[in-house]
Amino acid sequence: MKKKIESILIANRGEIAIRISVSAKKMGIKTFGIKTSKEPSAYYLQFVDEIVDFTEILSDIPEFLDIDRIIYAIKEYNIDAVHPGYGYLAENPYFAQKCNEEGIIFIGPSPDSIYKLGNKTIAKQLASRHNVPLLEGSNGNIRNVKHAKQLAKTIGYPVILKAASGGGGRGMRIVEKEADIEKMFRMAQNEAEKAFADRSVFMEKYVRNPRHIEFQILADHHGNIIHLGERECSIQRKHQKLIEESPSFALNEELRSKMGESAINIAKASNYKNAGTVEFLLDELGDFYFMEMNTRIQVEHPVTEMVTGYDLIEWQIRIAQNEELSIKQEDVSLKGWAIECRINAEDVQSGFTPYLGTVEKIHLSKGKNVRFDTGITEGSNVTASFDSMLAKLICYGDTREKAISNTLATLNKLQIQGIKTTIPFCKAVLNHPKFKKGDISTSFIEKDMEQLHYQEEDEVMIAAFWAALNHSI
Repeated sequence: MKKKIESILIANRGEIAIRISVSAKKMGIKTFGIKTSKEPSAYYLQFVDEIVDFTEILSDIPEFLDIDRIIYAIKEYNIDAVHPGYGYLAENPYFAQKCNEEGIIFIGPSPDSIYKLGNKTIAKQLASRHNVPLLEGSNGNIRNVKHAKQLAKTIGYPVILKAASGGGGRGMRIVEKEADIEKMFRMAQNEAEKAFADRSVFMEKYVRNPRHIEFQILADHHGNIIHLGERECSIQRKHQKLIEESPSFALNEELRSKMGESAINIAKASNYKNAGTVEFLLDELGDFYFMEMNTRIQVEHPVTEMVTGYDLIEWQIRIAQNEELSIKQEDVSLKGWAIECRINAEDVQSGFTPYLGTVEKIHLSKGKNVRFDTGITEGSNVTASFDSMLAKLICYGDTREKAISNTLATLNKLQIQGIKTTIPFCKAVLNHPKFKKGDISTSFIEKDMEQLHYQEEDEVMIAAFWAALNHSI
């Protein structure tokens, strides 16, 4: 039975809260945002219709992780649905289950799908049963150090240890030789427990210099599942993505079709509904292997929107209110090229350390092929309370070369003053000859980049101009 969503609580902050609110209001849906004591004047609150004030409630649980408080607020304000965005409670099966029990529409997949796909061991078993290629590895979690040594000897070094729960690069350790396995096993366990409250880890064969390719899935409640093509996410540091693009330089139509079919098979295997992302490793021989499925909207979803023309947040909402997909697989075509740069408050020259402070000035010359998703404005404070990502710059071009050119031109005009950001790093990547040729892998930064900081010759003059202008005001 179809229920039209008339109101949504956005259980998130920053740019994704703004992103959700814009699409929801375009659909005529009333939006609610959460005001927190850590940022009571947050920029995203300007984009919602009504504010739910959490500032006066004392709790040891962070506001966006407090399930009971969020559920209570939804019921108090008689809100129809909740959108968790990414991070926080987005992949928490207990939260999704509580919403179901309380008659609240959770804009995302079922609790069962979240649980099965959130546990990497179960997800791998599902993939194996549905003929999705997998790397050689453990059939379940590793019991102890002895078990780890036996498996690694059978698989062959190097191997990688991964947290069974969670993601984002945490709880992962590469082991090159047997002498290191006990230490790495303990480290992976400890990090997994700290990050996900679950010490379970599993093992896979480690692939050197792979590409990281992910496929965007849409699945409705009427049996329709499609993919919207791929995103290349190989530019990453310590398993954290920094620059993404769509499509991938490495895929032809035949490989895209095979990988897309495997992505759909994973969705079918888990009875998946709503938007999701299936992640693969692609080796140098063109063989691909299932890694995991993220049961939420991705940070990098805008590049898919740019090359397909579909609003993914809108489709998340439509699917949640039981609408049938009007898009068929044959309707999907990737037109042109899109690149996303994550602009983080980090000091690249000091090892990407987080940089705290106040945003004094933002200047960006927008064009028709430029999108700037941000949760900050002039005067925003960057604190240790939240993730370091300030904004996402997404640029489009008819070809990859044009997309790179447009992105560089826009980065050169983008000014964020008062804090250090990863803008110079993004320029360094996009100016790199191997990146321009599409010759990249997940080890690109470590292997190929001698210089992580790029500065145009006239940038010092531009910075001086802005400093002089600000001084005269």
